[in-house]
Amino acid sequence: MGLVAAGGITFGGKMAHHPASTGNQLVSTASLPGPYTLPLAVPKVLAPISTSGGSDAFEITQQEASAEILPGTRTDLWTYDGTFPGPTIESRRGRPVTVAHRNELPVPTVVHLHGGRTPPQDDGYPTDLVLPEGWSGEPLMPDPQARTTDVTRDYTFPMDQRATMLWYHDHRMDFTAPAIWRGLAGMHIIRDDVEEALDLPRGEQELPLMIGDRSFHADGSLMYPALDPTLREHPGVAEEYSAGVLGDVILVNGIPWPVHEVDAVRHRLRLLNASNARHYELEAITDDGHRLDLVQVGADQGLIGQPVTHESLRLAPAERYDVIVDFAGVPVGSRVRLRNRLGTGGTREVLAFRIARTARDHSHIPEILADDVPRFQRSQATALREFSFRAGQMMHGRGWVIGGKAFEPTRTDVSTSLGAVEVWRFVADVHHPIHLHLVGFRVLSRGGGPPLRQDAGLKDVISLRPGEWVEIITRFEGYRGRYLFHCHNAEHEDMGMMANLEIT
Repeated sequence: MGLVAAGGITFGGKMAHHPASTGNQLVSTASLPGPYTLPLAVPKVLAPISTSGGSDAFEITQQEASAEILPGTRTDLWTYDGTFPGPTIESRRGRPVTVAHRNELPVPTVVHLHGGRTPPQDDGYPTDLVLPEGWSGEPLMPDPQARTTDVTRDYTFPMDQRATMLWYHDHRMDFTAPAIWRGLAGMHIIRDDVEEALDLPRGEQELPLMIGDRSFHADGSLMYPALDPTLREHPGVAEEYSAGVLGDVILVNGIPWPVHEVDAVRHRLRLLNASNARHYELEAITDDGHRLDLVQVGADQGLIGQPVTHESLRLAPAERYDVIVDFAGVPVGSRVRLRNRLGTGGTREVLAFRIARTARDHSHIPEILADDVPRFQRSQATALREFSFRAGQMMHGRGWVIGGKAFEPTRTDVSTSLGAVEVWRFVADVHHPIHLHLVGFRVLSRGGGPPLRQDAGLKDVISLRPGEWVEIITRFEGYRGRYLFHCHNAEHEDMGMMANLEIT
């Protein structure tokens, strides 16, 4: 077998200093609550409007709404169904789901089910717009292949994939970052019989947790340095925030630094980093300084083969990790704080658990979690492709580029055939969380050495640290058509760091 190299790299060498994050932080002028004073909220599970014909149908309205995020003030948001985060959708493996989205916002939108094994027409390509009623604007970059609809669109997801937690968010070209910042994000959980046969924590002991950062003006409104606050014509942010926008308030399920009462038993934390640019390194610490293990049981694309125990766990934007925390032995009335080792001040705090009572624990963490994690082998690969992710020149100034090129929807950057196994090598200048649409992948190596322990399992986001290079392997299966790979620092994405993948 011969490997074909494409898109050669000229960048080499590691930076001497690895900063904790890429981007600049906005400083709130609002009066902020103290950490761990507000109760955690768990987003509602959306009820289907139909369950007939072997599939489930849902409806969501994208609309403006306000919410009391900071006590005593209202914050205007763009929402799915009037809530932030949007409602959680629960589905079953192999049972198709159709979600009818109605756009009542003032700008076009696109919905992407992140991590979904989805046909191209429903994947949320950035130019496949749902136009609001009466929209008269022109696309900033014309795309002859764009599939646009007026006001409503049905997205169909086959759900032909392993049980896991996905998330859905806006993916409109050039304006993804401010749309997510304003509230267009929600979680989607896939269940299956394989996972349910395990005795992992469930019910109230299973917590979906969307972690994100925001900053607020004195009147409670969201801060964001958009060049065009209407999000209609001029994409991008003020130059000092072009590396990424960081907030100084950490929200979990839309609540600033919440606290949650728990029994002294194992809990399953379904962690999602829904921040635009902020990275986290989470640890669970008791009030007397004792660290609890984070036992990883899942990654972006579902259960990993065997549990992996961590003292702390890093999450890049768009990554998901499934971890078990055991509160047994923590005294009733005391707290366990989920803290961010990469933060300072308020961004060091995330979430607290207050131990309310002792209880009998019916859960169990098996030694073997899954035996269906794909085991792609380097010897199967028919191509090695290399891509650099770095700052670069765009048509209208500096931005972020892949292999020296800024995104153009009409250009095919990579073409491969359905069923092909390939190795891709990525190199970064600063932090870049790289997301592949359609497929999951295995991490082969970092910097020529082994993957990190948290790289276990099947992923759809790989976090590159400054100056680092990594190799991944995947099989391009599922559907033919046009897909994307891109940086999931949302500001980088909006400023050119996307590329087209054509599966033929």
